[in-house]
Amino acid sequence: MQHAVGSPLPPPHQPGHGPAVGRSPAAHQPGPRADASQGPAPAPPPHPSPGYQGPPPHPAPAPQPVPGPHPVPGPHPATAPQPAPAPPVPDTTGHVPLPPGAPVAAPSAPPAAAPDPADTTLAVLLIGPAGAGKTSVAKYWADHRRVPTAHISLDDVREWVRSGFADPRSGWNDHSEAQYRLARRTCGFAARNFLANGISCILDDAVFPDRPVVGLGGWKRHVGPGLLPVVLLPGLDIVLERNAERSGNRRLGDEEVARIHGRMAGWYGSGLPIIDNSQLDVPETARVLDEVLARSIASPPNW
Repeated sequence: MQHAVGSPLPPPHQPGHGPAVGRSPAAHQPGPRADASQGPAPAPPPHPSPGYQGPPPHPAPAPQPVPGPHPVPGPHPATAPQPAPAPPVPDTTGHVPLPPGAPVAAPSAPPAAAPDPADTTLAVLLIGPAGAGKTSVAKYWADHRRVPTAHISLDDVREWVRSGFADPRSGWNDHSEAQYRLARRTCGFAARNFLANGISCILDDAVFPDRPVVGLGGWKRHVGPGLLPVVLLPGLDIVLERNAERSGNRRLGDEEVARIHGRMAGWYGSGLPIIDNSQLDVPETARVLDEVLARSIASPPNW
């Protein structure tokens, strides 16, 4: 039996099949609440001839979830809230990005009681001439702290350069000055990276008081105003004796050592703390260093 010619009836839904992917379920439901974004609803087919019963009724299938975001049916689909962006993947390497600016800030006011420097995250600059014992004291101090601490030696970083290394025994020139500046920037970046990850650091360098912009000023720019400088300055005879025990390019001539030691004497009266370790061994010097740092934390030096 045939019905009147017209638009064919839409195929009935089969049980177990949901709407096509990418289309809103509201597009399959008649009525004025159909989603306007799907366009006008199709016109109903013409009335069938009398006596036509039509296809047997089928139960309406339950709406199936449509993958991906889709418009929410309603009178104002354009104002539907957008899904929140996916959260960033957490960094599981343990690295902490460096904060903007210098991570070592100078304290705004002295604390009521000086904290124990052994339990405090610090950035220390140990200054002294060749043979003063800077490297030995810095290593021992870093080894015996109760909090993670790194030792960064400027001489070690300078010696990363192999071919074309500016040997300090050849004198100071533009080439050695450029390598010194590069090593200091590298040490400063390393110190900031350690500090940003909660690790204290102690740096050692032969900074001269008659070159404040290059010496202390450079370290302050690279590490931060919270850097605590301490001068290690034994007597000249002790420095000459210790220098004689050194080897390689770390050992300088006696005249050069005496000249450097004389320039270092300019730190007296500068306001920086000075440790004369002429009669102190390495553990005793490290203990005095802790005492000096406790005073510097309570009352930061002006430099």
